[in-house]
Amino acid sequence: MRLSHLLRTGAAIGTLFLLTACQPAEKKAEAPAAPAKATAADAAAFVERAEAELGAAREKLNRQSWVMNTYITPDTLALSSATGAEYSALVARLTAESKQFVGLELAPDVARKLALLRNETALPSPADPALNKELSELDAKLGELYATGKVCREDGSDCLTLDEIDDIFRTSRDEKELKRLWTGWHKVAQPMRPIYQREAEIANIGAKELGVADAGTLWRSGYDMTADQFEAEADRLWEQVKPLYTSLHCYTRTKLGEKYGTDVVPQDKPIPAHLLGNMWAQEWGNVYDLVAPKQTARNVDVTALLTKANYDPIKMTKSAEGFFTGLGFEPMPQTFWERSMLTRPKDREVVCHASAWDIDDKDDIRIKMCMRVNGDDFQTIHHEMGHNIYQRAYKAQSTLFRNGANDGFHEAIGDFIALSVTPGYLVKLGLLDKEPSTEGDTGLLLQQALDKVAFLPFGLLIDKWRWDVFNGKIKPEDYNKAWWDLRTKYQGVAAPVERTEADFDPGAKNHVATSVPYVRYFLARILQFQFHQAACQQAGYTGPLHRCSIAGNAEVGKRFNAMMEMGASKPWPEALKAFTGSEQMDAGAMLAYFAPLKEWLDKQNEGKSCGWQ
Repeated sequence: MRLSHLLRTGAAIGTLFLLTACQPAEKKAEAPAAPAKATAADAAAFVERAEAELGAAREKLNRQSWVMNTYITPDTLALSSATGAEYSALVARLTAESKQFVGLELAPDVARKLALLRNETALPSPADPALNKELSELDAKLGELYATGKVCREDGSDCLTLDEIDDIFRTSRDEKELKRLWTGWHKVAQPMRPIYQREAEIANIGAKELGVADAGTLWRSGYDMTADQFEAEADRLWEQVKPLYTSLHCYTRTKLGEKYGTDVVPQDKPIPAHLLGNMWAQEWGNVYDLVAPKQTARNVDVTALLTKANYDPIKMTKSAEGFFTGLGFEPMPQTFWERSMLTRPKDREVVCHASAWDIDDKDDIRIKMCMRVNGDDFQTIHHEMGHNIYQRAYKAQSTLFRNGANDGFHEAIGDFIALSVTPGYLVKLGLLDKEPSTEGDTGLLLQQALDKVAFLPFGLLIDKWRWDVFNGKIKPEDYNKAWWDLRTKYQGVAAPVERTEADFDPGAKNHVATSVPYVRYFLARILQFQFHQAACQQAGYTGPLHRCSIAGNAEVGKRFNAMMEMGASKPWPEALKAFTGSEQMDAGAMLAYFAPLKEWLDKQNEGKSCGWQ
């Protein structure tokens, strides 16, 4: 029941008592009328009002968040935190009001919107204003610690941002230097530990007020199935791809052992996490030069091609725009070019993590990115613009339906588009004279697998850790041990230096510090290949999947847009079927894409002791 309703009822009772005391004794006051029972019509009216309030509040929050992310100061942090608290309070109030409609027979759209309302925020805020304010402040503080973190030498000199560290991880093969930087960045997260613990406690209070066991259960309930069913579905998908990952891990470990020595990389144990070309060992493409197959054909070096053609971040973004206009989509609006942040400013602190923004649910779409001229960022700008295209496709939907069919869809669509950045696409752009021969395909597939396949266990385990933090299976005193237990079990990687409970290594990852659910990225890795396979079939392509690009195919773009326009208005299996013909997420397309590589890896691994202890 609404607090405002209780207050009104209380006032009526107080007034009634005073009036009764003044009446002659023989007259009895009439009992106050019982509140009217909520109806389906009330629910529909409530949803309409809630969407209007949420739409206005979202735009305000988006604008404040944009300013904070692109200009970090104590003032912008305070403003963003206050607006975040306002939005959380609004969601908490609306969610509490919506409880009166539980059990009613409602129109499908109304029922779906009420379910989506419950999942409107990753950190469900309690009704208590003080707790709501505290939660927002904790969230902002964690984000600030992450965004402003630096690694300095012992004397305080030579301080590096995460972007600069990423560049070193991308190319350095100095094991000791990589270990120093890995250790230094993970120290940035140590102060987050008590803040994160308190944040989880408050989020659980908010979840319980929604009638949900804990915040992790709430996260898993947003997939048109029960929380337990979703966890089982994620596990099923992992089991499908696990053999491919294990083969890739085995081959990579062998090659790293050849480079660094088996004393540094033992051949029957997890791989040291600092040697895989990425701070979190989540994607391994940066160590391709160490594991590349011996072949006469050279892989396409996209970074070199972009540099040779004098590409800059604007030209890279224009290329991404051209990809989508070739599919039949409208160009980016002029405001996109005026308001996006495509490179890192030199005069202020910003959050460089690439993201796509829909400010007003209309036409104000933007990208925030510290773009550099390299192959990774060339793919990333195609990915992020894919988000913008999706956001614009569903803008005609009502507020609560302006989202992906599930959160994995949004990420999958960006990645699906990036799969078409093939050698053939580079030829269309004039970056390559002709497509390379198929001799180099093993190397091409290996390079992709080092990012897309290597990512899978990491994409799953982050939320497995958080789910168990929220449900209490992982106690605060075991945060770090449980983190490394999962990283060993799923990824087969290990910390390069001793870890203790003084550390908080999960917080060294942006999505943990900023409370962004992560399993969406795991789902996206699966879904993107389903989308790609379906699109290539629609285009009439019959060659190997890894050579297919849908660039310039307006018919595929038309079908693609039809799925995106649905937004979150239908259960995700319906949206998936609209484009792929299947209602089930399945890793079969991914396995088909990498089948030639799997066969090659298994031959390379013959006689090796794969797996880890």
